Amino acid sequence: MALTMLNGLLIEDSSPSTLLHQVGKNPQLDAFNYQSCFMQDLFAHFPEVLFIHRTYNPRGKVLYTFLVDGPRVQLEGPLARVVYFAIPTNEDAKGLAQMFQVFKKFNPAWERVCTILVDPHFLLLPTLSMEFPTAEVLLSAFHICKFLQGKFYQLSLEQPVQSVLLSSLQSTMCSATAGNLRKLYTLLSNCIPSARLPELHSHWLLNDRIWLAHRWRSRAQSNRYFQSLEVTAHILSQFFGTTPLEKQGMASVFRYMQQNSSDKASFSLAVTPEGSPTPPDASLESPSTEQMVEARIQHSLNAICTGPAAQLCLGELAVVQKSMHLIGSGSEKVNIQILEDTHNVQPQSPASCSCYFNQAFHLPCRHILAMLSARHQVLQPEMLQAQWTSGCATSLDSILGSKWSATLDKHLAVTLLTEEVAGTQGKRKIHIV
Repeated sequence: MALTMLNGLLIEDSSPSTLLHQVGKNPQLDAFNYQSCFMQDLFAHFPEVLFIHRTYNPRGKVLYTFLVDGPRVQLEGPLARVVYFAIPTNEDAKGLAQMFQVFKKFNPAWERVCTILVDPHFLLLPTLSMEFPTAEVLLSAFHICKFLQGKFYQLSLEQPVQSVLLSSLQSTMCSATAGNLRKLYTLLSNCIPSARLPELHSHWLLNDRIWLAHRWRSRAQSNRYFQSLEVTAHILSQFFGTTPLEKQGMASVFRYMQQNSSDKASFSLAVTPEGSPTPPDASLESPSTEQMVEARIQHSLNAICTGPAAQLCLGELAVVQKSMHLIGSGSEKVNIQILEDTHNVQPQSPASCSCYFNQAFHLPCRHILAMLSARHQVLQPEMLQAQWTSGCATSLDSILGSKWSATLDKHLAVTLLTEEVAGTQGKRKIHIV
């Protein structure tokens, strides 16, 4: 059995693992490469299409997450398709070449990679092509969708125009035929000011090679595909993208994987920080009223929400569970403050909040969940928008309609990081006025 310690996180694998990392004495990682035997086997079975997602932390270090993709891959759930994690020493030609060479050394199936999907900001394409000479490098439909979505909001278009563009984008992503792509291209040409149109790189919509890698999916498959990637990107951003300490960020990612591991996974991750007390769920003490309320909220989230919605909300609930205090009460509106970050909560169904998370995903955020916890209440079906309710076929509207932008993403990262720092100094306070 292989055991490796990373920042107090014990990584356990029942069979010999592939774990390579260069660790200094400080909390930063010079370089990091990780692949469990389960991930290695998964890649060996589905090497044809490789999806690469990048996540930056506040120090500018970048986590490369490799996922398998393509028609043969039927795995669902956040991080279920991940086959490799890597943090290059530097994000330059030399650093990426070293990272890819390590990946290839421990994955002989790399020679069977036919397509590699990347984001529009991936600039070191020559390095990627040199390391995978037989693979075709394409922009991914998911990253193009998020890129265009962000541009629509950054352009500050009139609301009717913005709605039409988002609706057309949704329709096109669900059915990426040549005709739908041409219609979206024409719509952009007519709706976007000519001086700003080059920023959208609308010619991508006419590159048939890009969309052939996505077009095989049905509407329902596209919904699930985009949902899964959206949740995966959010998890990586939440855990790695909000801390300047790479070891801590990766430990949080592994901890999440341990807590949400699939029954089919052939590995496990055990969290055993040195000198840390026994985790609360292993304690013999009777649960407090607050713990019981939070357990009921967690149960209601799992019972009412779709899988992707529950995953996102449980991440928000984890913040609430870090000993928050509720002070005061109100009637129609509730003011929630976590440190210096204040937001307005509308308790009336469907519940809403002024924070980024709720505005982006239209799901119960940490502030709404904190309010429920304070009132000893649980999530009710009428508090959730219909498309996120369990049993409903969730559309892309909640994803494509999210107000994503680089600025908002950075704001969220700063907010979460500030809360994490303050959490080490004392208990957070939530003020209900």
